Amino acid sequence: MSIELIQRAICYMEEHIYETMDYTDIAKYVSMSSYNFHRMFSFIVGMSASEYIRNRRLTLAAIELQTTDISVLDAAYKHGYETPESFSKAFCRFHGVTPKQAKQKGAKLHLFNPLVIKIILEGGNIMDYRMEHRERQQFLALIRAFPNEIINDDNDHSIPDFWAECYDKNRIEPMKILRAEGKRDLYGLCSPVGGGETHFNYGIGVLLDADTDLEQSEQLVKEGYSIWETEPADYAVFQCFGADGDCLGETWSKFYKEFIPQTGYVQTENTDYEIYFEHGENGLFCELWIPVKKA
Repeated sequence: MSIELIQRAICYMEEHIYETMDYTDIAKYVSMSSYNFHRMFSFIVGMSASEYIRNRRLTLAAIELQTTDISVLDAAYKHGYETPESFSKAFCRFHGVTPKQAKQKGAKLHLFNPLVIKIILEGGNIMDYRMEHRERQQFLALIRAFPNEIINDDNDHSIPDFWAECYDKNRIEPMKILRAEGKRDLYGLCSPVGGGETHFNYGIGVLLDADTDLEQSEQLVKEGYSIWETEPADYAVFQCFGADGDCLGETWSKFYKEFIPQTGYVQTENTDYEIYFEHGENGLFCELWIPVKKA
């Protein structure tokens, strides 16, 4: 259950707050990929695990500076900063005062307490979904790796910029015309890169099946396009209605906060994807397909 995993992760962070760690270490502790853990934590908590650790360390540093004779240099090293300068910069950004000022009586500081995740019952909102199964699928795609940190970052536009770049360079139309008329839906594919998993792959592609010109797709592969293959999986499917990608983020948030706690499903490590229909319902931005299994 996502709420329980998040609470376990928070307890782990609190117990190891002075040790060297990042979200990849925490993901390993809760037996998740770094990619899925970072996304789940960000959507449920509203900040990344790295932000949580930083806020907690800066809070504890301020308390020590006010209540003990610890030096700014020692406080910097104890709380994970390589130099007093980087510590002072982060400290001032968070608290509004410098570490030296924090040692003075009357200094106003910010307190960021440990989080305790609770399930709060709210109004009975309806969340429409359907379950689908797909066997192994193949896509022709343009693929790029992105850092996990951009997930749920409202100020980051890397993926929309990737779409715009592919359109500007006329890289999407050659894929679309491989498909039969009326079946030229586009897919936004997401999957961990693997290894250390500090990045995830995002692909813009089309389905490769009987309605695709497979011979021509082979030519596009020679020109730098890639084949993306998915394993058989069950999917929870959600329709995202809205004018832009904000509705997609809202659906992910509801998936973690409402769907998973109530249904007993958990997300798997397979590819999740968005479908942008050539001829979709009025107001439909995309469909979100998330691979799941019963816990």
